[in-house]
Amino acid sequence: MSDDTSLTLGVLGGMGPAATLDFLAKLQAYTPAERDQDHIRVIADINPKVPDRNTPGSGAGPVLAEMAGALRGAGADVLAIACNTAHAHADLIQRASGLPLIDMIETGARAAHETGAMRAGVLGTKGALKLYREYLAAQAMGMITLDAERQEAFMATLYRIKGGDTGREVRREMKAHADALVKAGAECIIAGCTEVPLVLSQEDLRVDMVDPGDLLARRCVAVCLGWEALPAYHGA
Repeated sequence: MSDDTSLTLGVLGGMGPAATLDFLAKLQAYTPAERDQDHIRVIADINPKVPDRNTPGSGAGPVLAEMAGALRGAGADVLAIACNTAHAHADLIQRASGLPLIDMIETGARAAHETGAMRAGVLGTKGALKLYREYLAAQAMGMITLDAERQEAFMATLYRIKGGDTGREVRREMKAHADALVKAGAECIIAGCTEVPLVLSQEDLRVDMVDPGDLLARRCVAVCLGWEALPAYHGA
């Protein structure tokens, strides 16, 4: 597929930067190419200054909407968000840009259903958990979450990763969080935060692990190269 027939992808990133770079690396890896010109064009706004999506009333939505509009102005045809929690502002982002969005939450929930599991354990922020609960329910699936104390510990682990710590102790902590979900009845694990796969892999688990960021990268390549139809535009 040549560069004059493929779509241009706009990426809202920086939440956090390491997870966005991981997503962009996967985009490149999943694109079949024999030369530079065979890759899809990607316009990424890696903006770590977006207010914390986990803080109610932080003002993240308007910042994300402004980023999305700028990506369209720069030439993007379709959008992706390299952050699960930021999908809470998906409608605003689409309205501001007038562009369709390849939804990571929808992608992850659908993949969880395809594992054959009836109950998915989700490692994510409170905002991401709310989104996954809705999308998993649409797949007739239940959701298992960490208890309040362990959810707080998970967030501490998450912020350590955002701070650059991906060492053995952090990996052990993340595996323990996932194991707690399996013990509580989860039949698959959704990495509901893009930092989770930086320290957790399928080899760490005895149930299927769903990595929505990885699946999103694959879908973005498919959509931009015309192998998959553009998602429906949900903006007003």
